[in-house]
Amino acid sequence: MAYFRRLDARHFTPTELVGGAWNVTEQHVAPAIGLLAHAIEVDAKARRPDPLQLGRLSYDILGTIPLDTVEIDVTVIRPGRTIELVEARLSHGGRPAILLRAWLAQAYDSSAIAGGGFDPVPGPETMAPWDGTGEWPGGFIASIDARRQPIAPGRAIGWIRTPHALIEDEAVSPLARAMGLVDTANGLAPLVSTADAAFPNLDLTAHIFRAPVGEWLGCDVTVSFGADGIGLTHSILHDRDGAIGTVSQWLTIRPR
Repeated sequence: MAYFRRLDARHFTPTELVGGAWNVTEQHVAPAIGLLAHAIEVDAKARRPDPLQLGRLSYDILGTIPLDTVEIDVTVIRPGRTIELVEARLSHGGRPAILLRAWLAQAYDSSAIAGGGFDPVPGPETMAPWDGTGEWPGGFIASIDARRQPIAPGRAIGWIRTPHALIEDEAVSPLARAMGLVDTANGLAPLVSTADAAFPNLDLTAHIFRAPVGEWLGCDVTVSFGADGIGLTHSILHDRDGAIGTVSQWLTIRPR
């Protein structure tokens, strides 16, 4: 089973695997985040013979999404030969639910100077399986295979993969597939139990400097809460070859 079934060029129906963690009758936004990344890549390939590569993906989560058919529209905000800014909008019943603005850039051969200062993380084989359903209900969390190494409240390293396709009978890029998992980071290293507070994210912004390779997505997660109801989940993203980028999620904290 896949997370979505395509109905036509713009419409997608979620399966039971998309059930949310905060409310099982709503969609978990993780698969929709991957779906929007895929929509931008499909649009780029349809528009130009030399599609640009995604580098920055900034999502605004405007509201909850029922487990029902959604539609996606893609608009080029800033066209260009080597740089583009593209917006993808996911809506339900005419109401926008998630907005993605993505910067795309032309590829250049920078292999001679490639590198970075991010610390490596232990691989998934070094960690115990993590059954997130003990804290998080819903079809999406139950669908993933995860490993986790807790460090402290609000700090953990985790690895996530899924045996399920993002879209039924449709190939997606490794980046779109990874983007369909990254929202899980907010639940990998909770600072407090969900019995004590709700802390959903209102956005998700990823900066990617290398396309991921393989099925595992690693997240080196740090969660911080302020004293006035605002928090941040920040993660360094990895594949087995090393860091690939970062993702930040801005949280609204609501004590129970």
